[in-house]
Amino acid sequence: MIDPILIYAVIAVAALAAGFAASWLMERRKVVQASQKAEQIAKNAKREAAGIVRDAQLEAKDTILKARNEFEREMREAKKDLSQTERRLQQRQSQLDKKFEQTEQRDRDFQNRERDVKRQMDKAVEAEQRFEDLLKDQIKKLESISVMTQEEAKEELKERLLGTARNETGALIKKIEEEAMGEANKRAQKIVGLAIQRCAADTVAESTVSVVALSGDEMKGRIIGREGRNIKAIEQATGVDLIIDDTPEAVILSSFDPVKREVARLSLERLVTDGRIHPARIEDVVNKVRKDVERTMQEAGEKAAMEVGCDAIHPEIIKLLGRLKYRTSYSQNVLLHSIEVAFLCGMMASELG
Repeated sequence: MIDPILIYAVIAVAALAAGFAASWLMERRKVVQASQKAEQIAKNAKREAAGIVRDAQLEAKDTILKARNEFEREMREAKKDLSQTERRLQQRQSQLDKKFEQTEQRDRDFQNRERDVKRQMDKAVEAEQRFEDLLKDQIKKLESISVMTQEEAKEELKERLLGTARNETGALIKKIEEEAMGEANKRAQKIVGLAIQRCAADTVAESTVSVVALSGDEMKGRIIGREGRNIKAIEQATGVDLIIDDTPEAVILSSFDPVKREVARLSLERLVTDGRIHPARIEDVVNKVRKDVERTMQEAGEKAAMEVGCDAIHPEIIKLLGRLKYRTSYSQNVLLHSIEVAFLCGMMASELG
């Protein structure tokens, strides 16, 4: 009979061998799985790297294309600016050439006029000489056929010839005056025409009534406010009357002061855009807009003075000029009209020399 201890020993050895084999197989399987996983990770990494490289190449191409397009656009704009500059220079050169030709023409006209005057003077001297010769001849004739003394004959003949000379001289003076007047009118019309052609000014201006557009008629109720508090606050802060009637999606601003009307228009537009409409907000917005409008008027006055070439102007006059930005006369902006008149006066003065 086999010894039980031996049996147990064999079983233990077999179990150990089986456990070792199972452990080896599991480790082997893990190694294989790890190797497969590593290969998969490597493949994924290569694929992602290829994708990154491809995306980078595409992005680089796109960046290069955008840069090229931007460069071409800048080059086109630069060429366009250069063409415009060349065109302006050509126009300026043409104007200078025209101005030079006009100056030469004025010189030629002056020289021609001077020659005409000299011819008239020569004719006058020649006429005076003929008059003296005729006077002497008539005196001799009268002395030979008359009983008058030489002095009496001189006086009578002098009266006759003086009358004739006065008539001829008056006619000559009248002719010269008419020619000078006609020439002056032509010259004045030419100067005014040239000045108007060289001065291109805007004459369109805003209407004397300001209208604020609304997104809907329900906004009118918010502008009016509870018991009319908002509309009263707006009118009190701006000094402008608000007319809210049946006009669809619009509020009309009425005031004789265009500056106040502009402040009210801008303030109401900001309030409508912001949506917060109450007395405290209204006062804050109106104060800010009033400062903006004052700054705008100051800049407009300084710009107008700079455009017409007037540097040393009192600050108060600059402010008054800026206020003209919001004033109109016969549907024309007064500030633009003032600048236009200044340009016309300068051009006419330059034409007159």
